[in-house]
This record gives sequence, structure tokens and C-alpha cells, in this order.
Amino acid sequence: MAASITVSPSKMGIFIALMALSLLPEYALGVTRHYEFNITMQKVTRLCHTKSMVTVNGKFPGPRIVAREGDRLLIKTGQSYVYNYTIVGQRGTLWWHAHISWLRSTVYGPIIILPKKDVLYPFQKPYKEVPVIFGEWFNTDTEAIITQALKTGGGPNVSDAYTINGLPGPLYNCSAKDTFKLRVKPGKTYLLRMINAALNDELFFSIANHTLTVVDADAVYVKPFETDILLIAPGQTYNVLLKTKPTFPGASFLMTARPYATGQGTFDNSTVAGILEYESQPITSLKKLPLLKPTLPALNDTNFATKFSKKLRSLASPQFPANVPQEVDKHFFFTVGLGTNPCDQPGGCQGPTNTTKFAASISNISFIQPTTALLQSHFTGLSSGVYSPNFPYSPHWFNFTGTPPNNTMVSNGTKLMVLPFNTSVELVMQDTTILGAESHPLHLHGFNFFVVGQGFGNYDPKKDPKNFNLVDPVERNTVGVPPGGWVAIRFFADNPGVWFMHCHLEVHTSWGLKMAWLVLDGDLPNQKLLPPPADLPKC
Repeated sequence: MAASITVSPSKMGIFIALMALSLLPEYALGVTRHYEFNITMQKVTRLCHTKSMVTVNGKFPGPRIVAREGDRLLIKTGQSYVYNYTIVGQRGTLWWHAHISWLRSTVYGPIIILPKKDVLYPFQKPYKEVPVIFGEWFNTDTEAIITQALKTGGGPNVSDAYTINGLPGPLYNCSAKDTFKLRVKPGKTYLLRMINAALNDELFFSIANHTLTVVDADAVYVKPFETDILLIAPGQTYNVLLKTKPTFPGASFLMTARPYATGQGTFDNSTVAGILEYESQPITSLKKLPLLKPTLPALNDTNFATKFSKKLRSLASPQFPANVPQEVDKHFFFTVGLGTNPCDQPGGCQGPTNTTKFAASISNISFIQPTTALLQSHFTGLSSGVYSPNFPYSPHWFNFTGTPPNNTMVSNGTKLMVLPFNTSVELVMQDTTILGAESHPLHLHGFNFFVVGQGFGNYDPKKDPKNFNLVDPVERNTVGVPPGGWVAIRFFADNPGVWFMHCHLEVHTSWGLKMAWLVLDGDLPNQKLLPPPADLPKC
């Protein structure tokens, strides 16, 4: 079975990132499913505010893509352009979203990857599967918000509400009718496909008086574990099992989410809520039932965040092994964090001082977006003036998590890290406290990676690797760099091309916390970068 998605942008230039791996178009497996995506402006009302915004098929969130592991997806954009790739080694939940500026605030939707036909889940088969997508609602235009922020150099205005499946819920003013309700039957097991599509916030989530069992992270099975509270960063996904009460409980239950915030900047300090209702009684009687509310951690509860992340382990079974690189060809150490650029506005800026703008960087390089596509310039051999293949991998050492240096200025450039095909990579990402310690959910395109270690303070290259987990570390595509700490990942660079890596807090990406890896071709025909299709829109 395969899938074909036609995307018509209605005169809008828009790139949609589909969070699935392995560009293997030579494998066609079975029937083709056709989806049509029409990208249009749509009037949407939330919190008694109506605005026209970019949507797919007029929906907010957008439509779901459903496929099986091994299926081919064909996605058309522009007039006739086709995204063509095969889903390999993934099963669970991923998502697609716009990848230009802040358009993903409204342009996103789920990718549901079922196991191969006749292959069972490695856990109890659920009675029903339900996508639960967190997002943010802005009363004003998000493009105007980030444009203004980049001009003034200050922090952008925060969202007016969080949403569950596009709905803010009853805890916001003028929002009771816009509430996500999950109606369940007693004694059943539901699979909730959780996605954090919020622009700028990691979120705690809980359902009152119910326990969740985590079984999948970023479309890779994990060793199941129970938790009352989920922590999910932007870009991350989880599949969790919800087992309902054996009999009608005589109550309804709020499911709430609010931010995990570690930085010093402003954030949306509000709570989104949906309602879990049991079906055993007439709907009219549900209004008379007590509505129970869960307790969420404190906004800055890094202790909970650390304990939660340490529970995540790969399933590492014979059927679903954890192929962790045991030997490493290339060791890299990147710093990640905030910094400043000089103010370029008459009358001063709104950054940390009136003479500076906020910036963000990896290894003190704040990424400059090129006007020519990186992949295009690499493939054609015309990269001169587009990018430099000399990304710094061993920065100037200082006390990264101690007293910040006096000079907070970043460098600016378009630099790539070049890797030979199938290089085994170990990357340590170290948060800095230059403008305050902060958690950074880093996402790598084109690859899954194994999270082999993490800790607080400065990474110690002599002591810390002794505690790395090389047996069953969690495998995923987005990981949080702890505030004032570090995380170590390993992966095989076995996917030729140019691959973006960035913080999934959109404001940090806008400020330059991003870079790219260039993976060279291998020797075999199936290890080489494919030529661009004839209908590829020119950048």
C-alpha cells in the first residue's frame, strides 16, 4: 500500500515537512492511496476572535495522513511537484507541518503509521485510536508577530491560548463551546496519538484520575512505562495507552496541558483543557456530574522533566532492535544557546539592551538563511558563496554553565558539517547560560538518533561517556537539551543529502539556532543522492 497526496498551494509558496524518514522511492509496495491537500486562506474563530489564516483543506489542524510501515508516500506541491519517499523502520505517530517562518502555527497535521499488514503491536491492541494534537492560538497574525520581533530585536508576543485538536477549551474566556471532548466506554483501552505542534512551548499533560502507558516515541516503540503526567516538547510525538475505568465512574475528567518553561523570557502561562467523558449515561446527565481536575507539575519542574526522560528506553527486542552505533567515527561537541547581535535600528532595540538584538546559535554560529537552496547548490557543485563546509565542531571552551562571559555577541554565517556516507556520529550538545539556562528541543531532519546520555553542568569528556547507555537508549528525532546541561546522541549518517538541525522552539529557530549536515554519497548506486525532479520549484 502506498499513498499519494496532492498539494495545491493556491499561489502561496510553502514548504511542508513530512516527519518520516528514508527517502527510498525505488520501493513501491502495493496500493496507492490518494490525498489532496489544498492550501488556502480560511476564516477561523477562537476566543471570540476571527482571523483569516493559512490552512490545508480549510481545516485547523489539517487532515491526517494514514499509511503502513513500508508504504510509499507521494505528495505534490506547487503545480505538479511530488514528494516521493518510503516509510522505513517507523511505526507510530509523526506529523507534517509548514517549514517557512511561523506558518506551522496553523499548517500541520498527523501522520499515522500503522504496522505492516498482519504485524501486531507489541502491546495490547487498542479499542480505538485518537490523535491528540497540541497547538497554539494567536488572535493576531503570527507572521506579523515574528516580523516585528526580528525588526525590534526583542522577544515575540506570546500566544493567546493553547489548543487540543485546534480547540482552546473551557478555561479560556469565550471558549467553552470550543472544547475537545473524548467520549470513551468503560473497560476499554484507547491509543492516544500525542503530538506537540505548539510553536514555542514544551507542555506537561495529564488526565485527572487516569494513568497513561507510554509505548512509542517519535514513531519508535519504547519499553512501556506508566505515568500520570506526560512531558512533550514541540516536534515530539508519543503513543500512549489510556485504560478506562471498568465501570461508569460517576464523573467527568479534565485533560489539561500547560507549559514547562525554563528560560527567562515571557511565555504563555495558561492552561488548555479537554474533557474525558464516559458514554454509559445519557449525554444530558453528564452536565450534572462532577468535573475532576488533574494536578500538573510546577512550570519550571526540571526534576520531573529529568525523571521522565530517563524512563524512555528503546524496546530493543529481537523484532525491534536498538541498532546503537557501538564504535564512533566522528565525535562532535556543539554548544546551543542564546546570544546577541548588534542593534541596527534607529532609536535602539528591545533586546537584552537597547544596543543589542536577541540571537541564538549553535557553536556560536547564528545561521543565515541562504537565498539559494543548500541541497540544490550541493548537487550542482555550485556552492561557492552559498555555504561554507567548515562548521566548527570544537568551540572555544569556557565555563558554559557558570558566570556568563561579558561578550555575548554571536557569529553569523551559513556553515555546514560535512560527513562521509555511513559515518557513525556522536554529538554532544551543551546548553549555555549566556543569557540564562534554557531547555532546547533539538530536531534532526533525515535521521533518527539514539539518546545515549544526558546530565547537568558542563559535559566531562573523560567521565560522562562511562555512563552512556549503549544497550537500549531511546531512539527518536527530537530531544531536549536540559537547561544548564547537555545531551549526547549517536546516529549513522546513512542518508545522503543536506539535512537541517534546529531548535523546535520556533522563536529560537528564527533567531538562528539551526545548522545543517551534508552527508556525501556512498559508493553503491542506492547510496547516492537522487537528482531533483523536473518539476522541483526553484528556490
